[in-house]
Amino acid sequence: MPRDHTRRGRPHPHSTGGRTCGPPFAPPRWARHWDAVPAERRPGIAGLPWVSTLVLAAFVLVGSRLAAGGQPAREPLDALGRLLLLLGPAVLLWRHRIPVPVVFVTAATVLVYLAAGYPYGPVFLTVALASFTAVVHGHRVAAWSALGALWGGHLLIGHWLYRWLPPTGDGPTSWGEEAAMAAWMTAILAASELLRVKRQQRAHARAERAAAETRRADEERLRMARELHDVLAHSISVINVQASMGLALLDTDPEQARTALTTIKAASKEALGEVRQVLDTLRTPGDAPRAPAPGLDRLPELVEQAAAAGLAVRTRSAGEAHGRIPPGTDLAAFRIVQEALTNIVRHSGSRTADVLVTHTSGGLRLRIDDAGPATGDEVGGSGNGLAGMRERAAALGGTIEAGPRPDGGFRVEADIPLAAAGRAGGESAGGTTGPSTGRTTGEEGTL
Repeated sequence: MPRDHTRRGRPHPHSTGGRTCGPPFAPPRWARHWDAVPAERRPGIAGLPWVSTLVLAAFVLVGSRLAAGGQPAREPLDALGRLLLLLGPAVLLWRHRIPVPVVFVTAATVLVYLAAGYPYGPVFLTVALASFTAVVHGHRVAAWSALGALWGGHLLIGHWLYRWLPPTGDGPTSWGEEAAMAAWMTAILAASELLRVKRQQRAHARAERAAAETRRADEERLRMARELHDVLAHSISVINVQASMGLALLDTDPEQARTALTTIKAASKEALGEVRQVLDTLRTPGDAPRAPAPGLDRLPELVEQAAAAGLAVRTRSAGEAHGRIPPGTDLAAFRIVQEALTNIVRHSGSRTADVLVTHTSGGLRLRIDDAGPATGDEVGGSGNGLAGMRERAAALGGTIEAGPRPDGGFRVEADIPLAAAGRAGGESAGGTTGPSTGRTTGEEGTL
């Protein structure tokens, strides 16, 4: 019995065995590469412009025969004349691959055709198309040189060599015909240059659109990174503090340890929700998030979270809000206050902080103070907090100043103009809308 080389329960890969075949045939790598190459750049004869060239060849042959009937003084079209008429279109098959040799060969073919005394006609279309293609592909000097050589050769034939060239008894060419030929060549070059400029403009516009898309993608990626950093840094800092407290009080004060664990659960749940919202935006670009972006109306939540971490925060508001705060400004202000409080929890020995929100006619000012001193405790920090706050403010045309206070402690001041924020607010907020703050002068609370 022949040995079965297939595995038990599996058919041989080259036989169906009455079962459904495997995945469909995948084209080889060379075939996929062939499809990616433009038709005029493919090797061999498959990528040559056959249709347009055959149409041009037929037009040149028929048109030259009709033109010969109106020029009895010129040499009749014979086999050599027809061969020269076909040579130009044949060379034009390679006009996209080697445009420089093609334009010179077609110009030489037309010059030989005229020197042989054959009738004028559509033969000039071959050199016109070759020059047009050469200019469009960027070989302007070659096209100009070929047309200049053709016109110079025509001058030489029409005003000197005509004595020794057919047809017999032919006279010099009129200067009107020379001027018409020069105008025709100038028109070809002008049309070619116009198309070349148009193509360059389209290519430049495509490059600018691609650069703008890349720039927008980079800005969106940076915005998402800031969002994730702010959400995770704040929540993980609270979780870290509460976990340390819970471990320290687990044996001596179980009830307080339970409270710390409850705070950890709430902070982690909120962080997961905000991270999920950011990731949903990444997965479905263009769709509006299902939850509004946080804003200054959620300052009480920050105060409660800071209080759970052992930081008493006093919030104050000055001035009067002039209309609705743009969503981008509202989100940026919330994140700046959140990051500043997170830095106090992580790096400051102070257990109190002051937050002042000032509404002005042209913008929004934030000031976050802590009494210090710095503890040097990094708590796993990445060092990107201040940089992220500056990026948020700069994206809206604002500024951030952060540094030690003269009397000790640390201060963060942010100034965000509402005019610039109104133009960039929707983009900075990721297309979300959030409610504005309604605080007025005199609101104050300590938790």
